[in-house]
Amino acid sequence: MKKWIILLACMLLTLSACAPKFNQEEQVVQETDNKKQKAIIPKYNISNSYYRTILPFQPGEARGLVVENVNTRLDMDEFELGLMRIAQEKFSPSQYLFQQGQYLDRKTIESWLKRKQGNGEGLNPALRNEGTNAEKNKKSPLYISHILEHNYLVKTGNDKVKLGGVVIGLAMNSVHYYETEEGYPREVKISKSDMEKEGKKAAAEIVSRLRQIDGLKEVPIVVGLFEQQPKSSIVPGHFFAVGYVDKGSNDIQDWEKINEEYYVFPSDEAEKNHRDDLVKFLNLKSDIEEFFPNYTGVIGRAFYRDDQLQQLTIDIVMQFYGKTEVIGFTQYVTGLLMEKMPDYMPISVYISSVRGPESIIIKNPDQNEPFVHIYQP
Repeated sequence: MKKWIILLACMLLTLSACAPKFNQEEQVVQETDNKKQKAIIPKYNISNSYYRTILPFQPGEARGLVVENVNTRLDMDEFELGLMRIAQEKFSPSQYLFQQGQYLDRKTIESWLKRKQGNGEGLNPALRNEGTNAEKNKKSPLYISHILEHNYLVKTGNDKVKLGGVVIGLAMNSVHYYETEEGYPREVKISKSDMEKEGKKAAAEIVSRLRQIDGLKEVPIVVGLFEQQPKSSIVPGHFFAVGYVDKGSNDIQDWEKINEEYYVFPSDEAEKNHRDDLVKFLNLKSDIEEFFPNYTGVIGRAFYRDDQLQQLTIDIVMQFYGKTEVIGFTQYVTGLLMEKMPDYMPISVYISSVRGPESIIIKNPDQNEPFVHIYQP
């Protein structure tokens, strides 16, 4: 039987990780327009897919605002991680360091997210004066729900680092929620064409404003547009476009389409677009549900980029009557993954019960054995 390996907490992220790299800790001086301060580049890098974060940790000026403005936890996580994926196309993790946004504070972002009124800075459209509240909201929905800033630092030699680039994420609403005059909740679906048009329009204005901020007049800027899912969704949203601004430029030179999508397994959408992968999941689901007479719920979330499967996450909820059942079931599922699922398919399985998490199985294409962890009481 496969040996058990305790899964480190850092491996819970679904991105494939490479072997950790241990280097000498570096002491550097971080330079900004107005000051210099000592900082440390961590010696430990768990993956080429992740950025090292410069220390001491500097909280973002708008830290925590994403929780208030984004609909679901799934969207929050994907919004941040997806923005990092976009950054890697321009700022290599081997050369750049990550820092939370230091230039757009909470007050600024909240002001930009408001509706346009008079000479105000709001980027969302103003409500029209005529008509009922429903008519106004249908004609002028809130398109932008959040603005997220990431900073990327680069070494300049002589043990110094400075800002090397800024990445901005715009979370766009696919559904606008509002209330009638009587207080009844209502919603308006926003078309993808309107979402894209308004997102690009807002992005151009944001770039212009960033160039007016000290420290941001010359650095490269990347802007990503993220489609937020409805509040009831069980899958996260995805980025659908990215724009690049060269050093010193005030304009987005070009927009590139991003082909990313999440699917629920099983679902009609998965049946239509990724039937082969769905069939493999359904066969696995059938084998899992035959193991115990107890009720078993098996749901999958598949992430695709350019129509290629990047990650399959499977949640299994089951009623257990003892730890030996958890061990036996986890062993059984691990065997199914190794024997029946293709080697190319990266899979994360989270097994839980009414008591909470019970075990985790992580199978990556470049590993001969999966990582398995059984939670202890």
